[in-house]
Amino acid sequence: MPRRYLIETFGCQRNVHDSERMAGLLEQAGYEATTEAVDADVIVINTCSVREHAEAKLYTRLGELRVLREETGRDPIVAVAGCVAQQEGQAILGRSREADVILGTQAVRRLPLLIESAAAARKPGRSTAERGPIIDLQPQDDVSFPLGVTRRHDPVKAYITIIEGCNDCCAFCVVPYTRGAERMRAKRNILDEIREAAASGHREVQLLGQIVNHYQAPDDPACDFAGLLEAVNGIAGIERIRFASPHPRHVTPRLIAAIRDLPKVCQHLHLPVQSGSTRVLQQMRRRYTRERYLELVEEIRATVPGIALSTDMIVGFPGETDADFEDTLSLTAAVGFHSMFSFKYSPRPRTLAFKRMPDDVPEAEKTRRIVELQARQRDIQTAIHAQMVGTPVDVLIDSVSRRRDEELAGRTSGNTVVNVSGEPGWIGQIRRVRITRAGAFSLSGEALGEVDAAPAAAGA
Repeated sequence: MPRRYLIETFGCQRNVHDSERMAGLLEQAGYEATTEAVDADVIVINTCSVREHAEAKLYTRLGELRVLREETGRDPIVAVAGCVAQQEGQAILGRSREADVILGTQAVRRLPLLIESAAAARKPGRSTAERGPIIDLQPQDDVSFPLGVTRRHDPVKAYITIIEGCNDCCAFCVVPYTRGAERMRAKRNILDEIREAAASGHREVQLLGQIVNHYQAPDDPACDFAGLLEAVNGIAGIERIRFASPHPRHVTPRLIAAIRDLPKVCQHLHLPVQSGSTRVLQQMRRRYTRERYLELVEEIRATVPGIALSTDMIVGFPGETDADFEDTLSLTAAVGFHSMFSFKYSPRPRTLAFKRMPDDVPEAEKTRRIVELQARQRDIQTAIHAQMVGTPVDVLIDSVSRRRDEELAGRTSGNTVVNVSGEPGWIGQIRRVRITRAGAFSLSGEALGEVDAAPAAAGA
């Protein structure tokens, strides 16, 4: 009977992609995937520590696995991976003894070996010390990854890491401490992986890096991020290119021109601002002002008319006053973001804010602010979407709709979700859709026909 694995992923696109890599490694080692914990011989929990609630999810899940072991008699090897594993290491065992393997963010390629070591440690005659758990938090400078191993779960979109780690050390961010210093992947390896994804039917690539637009090819000194986008644009089979997450400080005129001029690069830019207050931005160590951010938005929109902008926002950062929060509300209104990820500040271990800044905004006030900000953003999105009713847009169909089984879902070039009635065979195609109904978070439309491999118009 084949051995089975289950990977549960908490967190961002980088975690999702790490899980795809882990799945490929386990299948190469002879495991088969399952969707049920009760059937699994190996359970990997791939964690995120960017927000405090993500850590809480890990310990809740470990408690559930303890109950599973007690009630079913099943005893899978449990591996904790990802950012919480790297951040907490041995300390995880102080809150739960369920983990057999703890592996850090740079130990992904060693997962099968660590699991086999944990299985060997369970054999009769092994001492308590030999039984583990096994902990591997060692750094790995080599950021390449073997071609043909990654098991991609999305049939349309392929995640491609171009940078690992980060050097910026924003005051609130734990990433430099969980994923290490910034390391660039070789351009040739990136392009080879994208060609492989295209050959397997993927029509969209999303380039990943903590500061993705800081990319500089180690094997081609003349190639910056705009140059990489140009190289990816030339790969046959790829029809859309996205990237996350850029930093406003590294949005150059060359990058803005690349978004305008390269037909496969989507007309959407995620531009995390974090706060609308210059004073708070300085405390966050973001290295730009409110005024510079607004100037950048003007530059982008002047060069790429109709581009969709999205952002990240934090409320309740240490020392944030009512006036600072009003600056956040006014910047939100001034920019008119197409979408926003907004969060209440939570202290992250080892960060500058954790060590030096008291978490002095009351939780109730954080909640009041996040509710007000999200209501303001919802009104903005609703108005933007309402203007699209009656217009045709090009939608890359990527899945069955989460709303209705008979509908499909996809995204415009501007990254807006569109639901449309259609055939399952449309998945992976770009369809022309007339928008008939708009909501705050998605659109609905009627299909007009298939679009040849051509980019959508700006702003669509």
